[in-house]
Amino acid sequence: MDDVAPKGFPLTEESRQVAGRYELVELIGSGAMGMVWRGEDKILGRVVAVKELLMPVNQGEDKVEEARNRAMREARIAARLQHPNAISVFNVVEHEDRPWLIMEYLPSRSLAVKLREDGPLTVDEAIPFAVQLAGVLAAAHRAGIVHRDVKPGNVLLGDDGTTVKVTDFGISRAVGDVTLTATGEISGTPAFLAPEVARGEEATFASDVFALGATLYMAVEGEPPFGTADNAIALLYRVSSGSINPPKQAGKLEPLLLKLLELKPEDRPSMAEVVTELRKLDGGVTPVATVPEPPTLPDAKPPAVPTTVAVPAAGAAAAPQAGSDRRRRGMIFAGAGALLVVLAVIVTVVLTRNHGQEDPSANPPAGASSAAANTPATSSASQPSPSTQPSTSPSSSSPPSSSSAANSPEAMAAALRTYFSYLPSNLESGWAMLSEGFRSSRGQTFDRYKSWWSQFSSVTASDVQVTGANTLSAKITYHRAGGTSTTEIHRYTMSQHDGTWQIDVEN
Repeated sequence: MDDVAPKGFPLTEESRQVAGRYELVELIGSGAMGMVWRGEDKILGRVVAVKELLMPVNQGEDKVEEARNRAMREARIAARLQHPNAISVFNVVEHEDRPWLIMEYLPSRSLAVKLREDGPLTVDEAIPFAVQLAGVLAAAHRAGIVHRDVKPGNVLLGDDGTTVKVTDFGISRAVGDVTLTATGEISGTPAFLAPEVARGEEATFASDVFALGATLYMAVEGEPPFGTADNAIALLYRVSSGSINPPKQAGKLEPLLLKLLELKPEDRPSMAEVVTELRKLDGGVTPVATVPEPPTLPDAKPPAVPTTVAVPAAGAAAAPQAGSDRRRRGMIFAGAGALLVVLAVIVTVVLTRNHGQEDPSANPPAGASSAAANTPATSSASQPSPSTQPSTSPSSSSPPSSSSAANSPEAMAAALRTYFSYLPSNLESGWAMLSEGFRSSRGQTFDRYKSWWSQFSSVTASDVQVTGANTLSAKITYHRAGGTSTTEIHRYTMSQHDGTWQIDVEN
């Protein structure tokens, strides 16, 4: 956040708890997208940062609901990224009709505040900091995540003088931080936007590269590459033209800086290439944190935002979209075995759609029991229950043979969360995560599956607990279109197919 409240700023109202679990202690930052509090997780007993996201005003209930769901989705995408130079997202909850992000707390000040208080960095100071920034953004891009709002206000410098962390992945797009042009919604801070985004085009990996260049330019020059303007529209016009002010203090950083700030996205280097070039300038002194490759990668193009809550996470398989749902792009597989899975899903969907329509209530699909369909719905979801340690009791099923990250308990739990994130807006991807054994045991067809989920507006999985080598339990909350909800506890047995987790049994 660009505007940071003084440390120790007291909570002026009576102490509040968010979602019955997170106690707000003091306000530590505020900005266009919301306010950030230092808080305490009363269940785990740890200090957290609690970010209250502001929703659009005077734009109608539909716009507010869309922004709320979009914020939930983008927050969960950000939670996929686990990196030493990224602020971790622990949870996202809905409280008082708006989303709240529960994040890692870092005693720090933003780069924006540092530049305002201390002035520009020297080139030798900026390069090590740039190596860390580019490193975490490269990791995000490998995971299919576009930040969309790289700027000094979203770069945190730890009070220890060495820690550099990036925050707010995708959140500007989620809450519509900047919506200023007639060509489409623009998300981000105008002074650091890539020209194509300023013209209303979709943000891409190349847009992040430009924004990184603009941030580094600001760090050494003391102002953004397009200067400043009180009129945001005028600044956007200047940005869209791509005509930057020539740097004067960039020194040996200037050639790379100009590459990052190229007008055309295709002329910019990839973020991985940026890391390589920065390390050459740095002499390899600053280490670049390495993290395991995520077991699955989303599409390189950021997916369009669905109108329901989604929970993308690592370790999940995705299937191709039907023609009527092309605007909601799923995730694609990583590795050679992924192509076989995609082909298998296509064949399955084509064959099963030729079967006749059947009673959708006879055998509900995974995550949707008959009790959820037939019991009068009452709202029972809201407060998270305490986390429990995974059971160490042996499972009757054999564990996956591989010990890789893709086969880990964390990946298995993430896969279950991802399955429910697809429902009901991305049924093809959800269908792909049901094993053939599960479908045959339920006599399930895709048409019945689709019919079942048509009665719900969204579904969420919480308190996912690993209970064995390939078993887990979860609290599933079904939200109906009429506004009512039902919460049930289900247990699942998972199996691996071509290196990805699928749901095999539901009880």
